[in-house]
Amino acid sequence: MRIDKMLANLGYGSRKEVKQLLKDGGVKVNEKMVKNAKEQVDPEKDTVTLNGEVIEYKEYIYLMMNKPQGVISATEDNHDQTVVDLLEMDDAVYGPFPVGRLDKDTEGLLLLTNDGKLAHRLLSPKKHVPKTYFAVIDGEVTEEDIEAFQQGVVLDDGYITKPGELNIIKSGIRSDIELTITEGKFHQVKRMFQAVGKKVVYLQRISMGPLKLDESLELGEYRGLTEEEIFQLLEHNQKE
Repeated sequence: MRIDKMLANLGYGSRKEVKQLLKDGGVKVNEKMVKNAKEQVDPEKDTVTLNGEVIEYKEYIYLMMNKPQGVISATEDNHDQTVVDLLEMDDAVYGPFPVGRLDKDTEGLLLLTNDGKLAHRLLSPKKHVPKTYFAVIDGEVTEEDIEAFQQGVVLDDGYITKPGELNIIKSGIRSDIELTITEGKFHQVKRMFQAVGKKVVYLQRISMGPLKLDESLELGEYRGLTEEEIFQLLEHNQKE
């Protein structure tokens, strides 16, 4: 791989900007200064440094975030803080983006990656990737609601949802539930409960496909996926 392509892929600038970095003499390969943009490097074997700092090359990055309320699932926004704004520069440099979206007031599991093929397949309606949410509902959730969700409910625009698996954790004036759905219509969980005359007052995504929210992550924190988690995601990605 050419040194300028490697640096550009890692977000250190455009090809033109990277060539200037090289000309400035800050890039070394195996302790040897490199100024030629066409210099070939092997990211697996060669040690590349920029101004004395070792550059770790990864083609793809996979991050699990516990998204807080008030932050939007986007890479940039003129008004609100985005999930990408919460990333350290060492991770942001890879250009990860959120896989799907969580509403601004929804918390929980969000996957960020720069693996476009994986993201596309996880979000494809044909894949029916299950997503599980924990929610607090204003109102008593009943067995009738469970049956309604199993059949699919009619949303406010006339769309009939695919079956959802509703489990009641605690029922009362305020009910705690878990809901698993296999599609991702706009505000779907909120609209499904609206269809049965109830209101979601708190919503948290706790799983997506084989990936489960790491409960040790505080709101706004994130970590890289483990090798096992990445393997499970990629394996899930291969299933038709």
